[in-house]
Amino acid sequence: MISDCSRRVALISYHTCPLAAPGQGKAGGMNVHVRELARAMANRGVAVDVFTREHDYQCAGTEADNDNVHYVHVPAGPADAPLGDLPGYLDDFVAGVGRHQKRNNFQYLAIHSHYWLSGWAGASVAAATGTPQVVTFHTLSRIKMQSRSGEHEPPVRQETEERIIAGADCVVAFSPHERDAMVRLYGADRNRVELIPCGVDLSRFRPIGRTAARRELGLNGHKVRLSVGRIEPLKGADLLLHAAASLESEEGVQVLVVGSDADGSGEMERLHQLSVDLQLGDTVEFVGRVPQDRLALYYSAADVCVVPSFYESFGLAALESMACGTPVVASRVGGLSTIVQHGRTGYLKSWRCPEAFAQSLEMIMANEDLRDSMGRAARNRAETLSWDQVAGRLLDLYERLGSAGRGEETAH
Repeated sequence: MISDCSRRVALISYHTCPLAAPGQGKAGGMNVHVRELARAMANRGVAVDVFTREHDYQCAGTEADNDNVHYVHVPAGPADAPLGDLPGYLDDFVAGVGRHQKRNNFQYLAIHSHYWLSGWAGASVAAATGTPQVVTFHTLSRIKMQSRSGEHEPPVRQETEERIIAGADCVVAFSPHERDAMVRLYGADRNRVELIPCGVDLSRFRPIGRTAARRELGLNGHKVRLSVGRIEPLKGADLLLHAAASLESEEGVQVLVVGSDADGSGEMERLHQLSVDLQLGDTVEFVGRVPQDRLALYYSAADVCVVPSFYESFGLAALESMACGTPVVASRVGGLSTIVQHGRTGYLKSWRCPEAFAQSLEMIMANEDLRDSMGRAARNRAETLSWDQVAGRLLDLYERLGSAGRGEETAH
């Protein structure tokens, strides 16, 4: 569908390009979110400009994703600048966004920023043009620090998040838990927080057939427990290893850990050593990063997907697994408690202890009927969270905010 450009939206992803593959640098679920959201809006006839920094594998300029989506790579500091230096280049980025908008005489329905650095930039862009500002944080520093001992975030991030929440026309939260945390930890106005979940690509993530998927991956009939995500301490993959070690018999069971080390944190090395210390032998395979177009094979091959995170604002891996018809055992934290329906599409564990996770994993893997019924319910649940549905709700939000800004009557 070609847009008549009567409706145009700006999405800001300052610190990471949504075209980057998950696992590449800081790329993760947020990259997938922004990219798929842009495409879904484009399919509804909306023109979308995605603003991101020029980075070390993309020079400055505009890159078309399709007829209606354009990525604008704005020069803002050295292309390979570390994350900690990026606040210093925000003024350059904001100026670059302004030049693009002025040069093309674009008017946006909304400026929708993703992550705190983008929200910082988006506030300036929105104020200069009188455009509604919408922010999705994906992660919030104070929630992270409460979720896991040892997590540290700089005061500038905490203060900036608080300022953005206070000034934005609307903040989008993925779950009631995230909204309530914004109110409690940041003093957010509950009436200006909109609950809109993340989405999933139902055509890419679909049931393939367990036997066929295992054959394709060379798993030789093993039962499979799967973990997918960036390898970093907050994801809690060590709990999966401890759970595997706590079971009396792991014969015929494979534990697959999909994902790469986040910024060379050393977490992958630590998990390898833990696997040795727990004498898991060949039970565990660290697969590394898997391209998006092959992830469905892993989800479909698995009997169960394990998401033992200390915190997840949403939990995209859980939703992708469910879309592939694979039940999930997850920590009862953040958005996971909204996605996973306890006892229906998997199990939520309130305590992060290996024995509790092991019990639920064993229950699913030992009962084929339970596993299959949960898998069907999981797919049905995922079908209510397509990117098209998410895009529609966000576009309605943008229109309401624009009407309110023009002084027209609107209902929140």
